[in-house]
Order: sequence, then structure tokens, then C-alpha cells
Amino acid sequence: MTMAVPPGYNQQRNLTHVLPSMAASLGANIPNTLDLPRANAAILLLVDGLGLEQLEQYAAHAPCMRSVMQKQSAAQTEMSSVFPSTTAAGLSSLGTGLAPGEHGLVGYDVYDPDRDVVINQLGGWDERTDPDLWQPNLTVFEALNAQRESGQHQIAPVAVSLSAFETSALTRASLQGPRFVGENHLAKRFNRAAAEAQQPGALVYLYVNELDKAGHQYGPGSSQWLEVLEEIDSNMKRMTRKLPAGTLAALTADHGMVHIEEDHRIDYSQDAELIANVAHTAGEPRMVQLHFELEASESERAKTHEEWTKRFGDRAWIVTRNEAIAAGWFGSVDDRVRPRIGDLIVASHAPIALYDARRAAPQSFAMVGHHGAPTPSEVRVPWLLFRQP
Repeated sequence: MTMAVPPGYNQQRNLTHVLPSMAASLGANIPNTLDLPRANAAILLLVDGLGLEQLEQYAAHAPCMRSVMQKQSAAQTEMSSVFPSTTAAGLSSLGTGLAPGEHGLVGYDVYDPDRDVVINQLGGWDERTDPDLWQPNLTVFEALNAQRESGQHQIAPVAVSLSAFETSALTRASLQGPRFVGENHLAKRFNRAAAEAQQPGALVYLYVNELDKAGHQYGPGSSQWLEVLEEIDSNMKRMTRKLPAGTLAALTADHGMVHIEEDHRIDYSQDAELIANVAHTAGEPRMVQLHFELEASESERAKTHEEWTKRFGDRAWIVTRNEAIAAGWFGSVDDRVRPRIGDLIVASHAPIALYDARRAAPQSFAMVGHHGAPTPSEVRVPWLLFRQP
């Protein structure tokens, strides 16, 4: 099975365009790619893990979101995440306005060629790799702060998120710049966002991770997942009523999610032929990245590639780094980022999850909901303008 770019991935309408367009709606002199209306203040609600296909399927549980979807055309409702369809890559593209190949957070676990180690981009970051050097580009928020200080506009970025994320490595790498407001309770987070939006020029980034957690643990569409979706929807409705005239409010997500049955969660490390000549495994279960041993010959690498194709070629796209880059999977790729991408990439299109049990925690095999691959269920996310000036 071959492809050019990930299905569902829209190079002209994706997460890299969201914050610049919202800033432009507030008066920043930057491209308004999404053609957003002029506003006095703006809120971006980022619902981690809410794919467009899942929202369409379970819209009856989210009447406020459904109402917005009915008012927008199908094309207006759809946004694209980036590839890999995972939180570290998606939020970094949102925060920097850059493709993963430029910002460099190209997966959940990413190989650091300078230190010859694999680094978890979320909770298990190795602090010996400096986040500021790992992702050296200015974030959209930092650029807006600099422009405000030079008198170009009065936009003031604010992040309303969980307290633990204020100084996290991902925040430091890709979401630095806003005044941070920590709030762990979901409803209070919405209330704080509404309060911040009362100030003209406020650009509020409201982060919600509860749906993603429920999806990983119980699966998208589970009763637990639906309860969280309903709670987010009701909080969104209440927040909307509190926003002053002239406020723009939008909802999007960093990725969707697929349900993986237990017998389709596979430990590939048990197959010696699949890990032959492999020095490091990275990525995630839906998008494995294999880094070959430096001394592995071309024929040895080709043999490992062949073995993966024999075993999973009917259930995954199996491509080399060069093939993936040439096809535009990671967008434009900087030289510093290129070696972080696996020599061989195994991106599932069937409902399977592939683990290296030598590295994965035993409890990770209990994960029901997965993402990371370039399927429409994982790449397509909603774009809902639930309050317009």
C-alpha cells in the first residue's frame, strides 16, 4: 500500500495555521490563513484527543458542538493535525506554527543523535537534553510578546492549563510565552478562560486533556469517554455565555484516536528478525521508528525492512526515512531534525499497536485508545467556531 502524504492531512489547513490566524484576527500583522473575523479577544479551546470522526460519530453526546457543526460546512468544520498524529508533535506545531520536520518533536519517543539516546517528549523528558536547544525556534506566543513590546499591537497571550504543565519540558520547548494560569479542575479551567477573555487583546489558550486520558484508558466511544465529552460540551456552552461581545472562540484538537483490541497489541521485540540490526526503537505503537546500528550494512538494513514488510506489510505503511521525507510526511525537514526521524518507519493503517516490550512499561499494553499513525481517524480533527464577533 503506497501513499504520498498522510490521508486526511491538509497542508493548507492544519494546526500550524491556527494561532497565527487567531493572532491576525486580533490585529497582528501576520497571515490570516483561516480567514478569521476581526475580534477584540480570542479563546482557543484545545481538546486533546478529540478526532473529527469520533465527534461526528458521537455528536449526540455533545449538543453544543453538534449545533456549531450544523452551522458550518463540512469543509469549514475540518482541521488537520500533523504527522505523527501525537500530542508532542501536534502541540508543538500549534505552538510554533511549524511542521514537525522544522520544530523537531517528531514523535512520542524521539532519538537524540547527539547523545545517542531516545527521549520521551512528554512525561519522561531527559533533562540532559535542553528543551530550549532541542526546539530553538520562537513560539507564536513569544513572537507576539516581542511585537507587543515594540508597540505593534496589544495582544496578550494567556495559557489556562493544568498546573503541572507550567514548567514541563514540552511547554518550555514549544508552548513558551503566555502568562500561565494553572487550574486542575475542568470546570474551573473554563471559568478562568472566560475571565481572562474579558480583557481586550487577550489570546487565551485553554488546554483540556481529560478526554485523551479517558480514550487511552477505556477507548473512544466508551461510557467513560462519553461522560467526559458531555462534560466538556456543557462547560463549553456555559463559558460561551460568559464571553463579551467581540470575542472569537474556536475549538480544535491535536489528534484523533482509534480503538485497539487486546489481541492486536503486539510485542514485536519477540521477533528477532524484526529487531535485527536495530540500535534504537522510538516513535509510538501506531508509528514505530527504527534506528539502525551505524555499522549495519545496506543489505542488512534491507533484510530487516523485508522482514517488517513480510510481517506487517498488509497492515502498515513501511517506508524509509528518505521516502517519508520526500512524500512530505513531516513537512519541510531541517538538517538538525533529519537524524531524529527513524531510518525505517512503520505506520499502521490497520487497527494494531506495535510495542517494544524491552522499553514499554507493562501497563502500557492495557492501553485501549491509540494514535500516532497517518489515518483519517487520527489525523482529522474538528475546527469549530463556537463564538464569533
